Amino acid sequence: MDFKFTKEQIQLREEVRGFLRTEKEKGIYPFGANSFLELPCKEFSKEVAKKGWIGMAWPKEYGGQGLGYTDRLIMLEEMFRVGAPIAFHYLADRQVGPGLIHFGSDFLKKEFLPKILNADISFCLLFSEPGAGSDLANCRTTAVEKGDHFIVNGQKVWTTGAHRTDYGWALVRTNFDPNISRYDAFSEMIIDMKSPGITVRPIINMVGVHSFNEVFFDNVEVPKEYLVGKKDNGFRQIMTNLDYERSGIDRLMQNYLVKESLIEYVKTNERDGQPLSKDPLIRDTVAKLEVEFHVARLFIYYVASLLDHGKMPTFEAAIGKTVSTLYEARLADVATNVMGLHGLLMSDSPEALFNGVVCESYLWSPSYTIQGGVVEVLKNIVARRGLKLATK
Repeated sequence: MDFKFTKEQIQLREEVRGFLRTEKEKGIYPFGANSFLELPCKEFSKEVAKKGWIGMAWPKEYGGQGLGYTDRLIMLEEMFRVGAPIAFHYLADRQVGPGLIHFGSDFLKKEFLPKILNADISFCLLFSEPGAGSDLANCRTTAVEKGDHFIVNGQKVWTTGAHRTDYGWALVRTNFDPNISRYDAFSEMIIDMKSPGITVRPIINMVGVHSFNEVFFDNVEVPKEYLVGKKDNGFRQIMTNLDYERSGIDRLMQNYLVKESLIEYVKTNERDGQPLSKDPLIRDTVAKLEVEFHVARLFIYYVASLLDHGKMPTFEAAIGKTVSTLYEARLADVATNVMGLHGLLMSDSPEALFNGVVCESYLWSPSYTIQGGVVEVLKNIVARRGLKLATK
């Protein structure tokens, strides 16, 4: 197989690198780890939109560039490499846009796709609930038809960016027949986050960061035209959405700065008069991490190639996310152990190294193998969809 990039793809990578280098040198925008979760910057997203890098893989008829997912992956890899502040537009570009293109009505496409492309609006994902994390078929938030609206009641949790986004992409229960399959009971809809009856409460994680939220719905009115796709078909639609989420490079690259910091630390520090780079155990451990990184990176490019050929990576995306998140957790653990006490210092400490990214990554790491689907569930997806292993 030929893994070489085309001439146009090489030029694209250089263009993105040049753009990021220029923007970073300006010192206007925040750059850092976990940028797709923690660093929303509408002004930066507007600059990305001007370059045509939002909706790159969308069909031209919907305002996209009509390029491949491999091209989009090249662009995103460079964004994550430097920790660009892409949180404002990222979820809309990654999942909402493709979801609307696949399932949305003409009204929804005209209403939202141009605004996403121009970085005019932002989205959060209203999926998980207190009793429904990886098993979304346990969702209890309801949407009952009343006239030309749905009336939504319930609670969502772990909603990234709900406190700052304009709209939510929600999974809600719309069929209450006890005799039907629970997989035929849900619908997807777009909810205006400024609607009366919505309460957003912050969840502060161990890093001290407010990115997650609880969201409560108390008789929230949602116009029926904001229903996405067919009523009661939402669970099957959301599975397609999740394939787009799990097929990305974000799970692998969000801690790229940690990987580079670890390598730099090993190269430039000593322990007991011996360079860390000459310690056999440290050399072997760091080398294994580097091998894992490159294997996962190649697999994610493989998944992008499947999308380019019109195939939904129903189990391949699960493999990519599993490998990437397990790697991330190991990276945080190794970096913390190798750096010792310095690896436990946050960015506000004068003694912190590399702006405290190692400590922050370690505190984030319990969530890596949970968000977007826990590893155990993803392995079941691989077993059932990929290996065709029967289950009772």
